[in-house]
Amino acid sequence: MKFYDISRDTITSKVYKGDPDTQYSFIKSTDNGDMYNLSQFSMCSHAGTHIDAPFHFDEDGKKIGEMRMSQFYGKCTVVTIEGILTGEDIERLLPHCNKRIIFHSNSTAYLSFSAAQVLSDSDVVLVGTDAISIAPDFDEAKTHQTLARANIAVLENLVLNGVKDGIYTLCAFPLKLSSLEAAPCRAVLIEEGKGF
Repeated sequence: MKFYDISRDTITSKVYKGDPDTQYSFIKSTDNGDMYNLSQFSMCSHAGTHIDAPFHFDEDGKKIGEMRMSQFYGKCTVVTIEGILTGEDIERLLPHCNKRIIFHSNSTAYLSFSAAQVLSDSDVVLVGTDAISIAPDFDEAKTHQTLARANIAVLENLVLNGVKDGIYTLCAFPLKLSSLEAAPCRAVLIEEGKGF
């Protein structure tokens, strides 16, 4: 069994344009003669690797605390793509994919509005990307809204270096920030060992 940590370091990760920077400081430090180290931090709920709940783009959508835990754990297909996926691309891919799909394209793996429409009519429960957003700038709202209304979880800002295409077990539970539209998570892919 092999584990791939596909999460970005939240402290150092680039934030989405317009979002507040992640900041931290030490309140107590052994370097300053304190008995222990104690830190505090502030961040946007979309900093680093995180889950978008439907509420992010749908005022009637589920918040993080209302989503099913099973969406964040289970069989997952990793697929390398080039650029922005269309609805036709998704139609070709779906027969070969599990209910959780992660798109890998060197931080440029995006879904168009038409791709989101096809996914919304499927049994997919989670989509992920190594880009900072699941949607390109020109389709940002419509793509997110379509996925939100289909109750599809969105896993963004992954690190997929060294991860080959194939089937894995995904574990990407968000922090329990129940009332929010998003939450950071520690996303891991598990590659099952072969044989006994």
